[in-house]
Amino acid sequence: MKNRHFWMSAVATAALATAGAAHAQTKTLYVGMNGGNFEKTFTQHVLPDFEKANDVKVVIVPGTSSDILAKATAAKDNPQMHVMFLDDGVMVRAIGAGLCQKLKDTPALADLAPGTRMKGDMAVGIDLGMTGLAYNKKMFDEKGWAPPTSWMDLADPKYKEKVVFQSASASSFGLHAFLMFNRIQGGTEKDVEPGFSKFRATIGPNVLEFIPSSAKISEMVQTGEAAIFPLTPTAVAALQEKSIPVEYAQPKEGSVVLMVAECVIANNSEPDLSQKLAAYLLSPEAQSKALQHGNIVPSNTKAKAATPEAEAKLAKFHGYMKTAVTLDWDAINEKRPEWNSRWNKMIER
Repeated sequence: MKNRHFWMSAVATAALATAGAAHAQTKTLYVGMNGGNFEKTFTQHVLPDFEKANDVKVVIVPGTSSDILAKATAAKDNPQMHVMFLDDGVMVRAIGAGLCQKLKDTPALADLAPGTRMKGDMAVGIDLGMTGLAYNKKMFDEKGWAPPTSWMDLADPKYKEKVVFQSASASSFGLHAFLMFNRIQGGTEKDVEPGFSKFRATIGPNVLEFIPSSAKISEMVQTGEAAIFPLTPTAVAALQEKSIPVEYAQPKEGSVVLMVAECVIANNSEPDLSQKLAAYLLSPEAQSKALQHGNIVPSNTKAKAATPEAEAKLAKFHGYMKTAVTLDWDAINEKRPEWNSRWNKMIER
């Protein structure tokens, strides 16, 4: 009996040791990306198949593109993340700072839409979109207001203290809206004086609150605080799925192309596995799931819409792209720190 007890204990100990060793072999990859819809879609619907196939755990590090870039920059000598998603303009800065490593050539790269492969494949687009205007449909219907048609609608006096504007120093949405306003005032990405000199007297009086990201918009729509704000069709669709009464409006001056790109972080602790994850996220299978569950518009031209409704949304998106504007990111990034300082001192003070 004593020997039998010893034998069973030994077997149990060996089993636990084996389980512990197996558990120890499970690696963890950290991916920086926007929270909200992106985090939910990838965590629940896109990443599980990769995790299962590769015996790996993928953990999302949520934040705005500026947040993620700051984290990657601070840890450049000892990266804590493996892959990051950044808005296109911010990704240009990341590449210039040496934070990304070249993506390995895979079949998926050949299937990407034109213009999505950035600077020698140091990063590639994973979600195509544009920043336009969105509005509180319930409020507009109640007040009998027509849908907005121009970026200058943000300055319409009837929206006094009803405009919610993302900070141009922290959010691509806010920066895009400011730069389109600047263009309408006669400026360019190389000359933002018209925008800075005229914003406070035009759009400024209408702004209820400058917010660092779009996370608060759903609440502000439901409480009747927000009437109109910069946003993407994808973000609008995500809010609509939660029964938030918002609609997207394409400005007559054009929306602004907003591509979310991915890159593998240079000198990370799992370079091969990180490259494998990046390649998977560009595959038709992964991007079809992201489209189906998160309205994330695929960069892979072989990704499929799961339903006729999704196909219709994709067709509408391609219609918006016909008038979308591409910004001069080299000019923007050269002056961005100076603009951020001016914005914080002159606009949000």
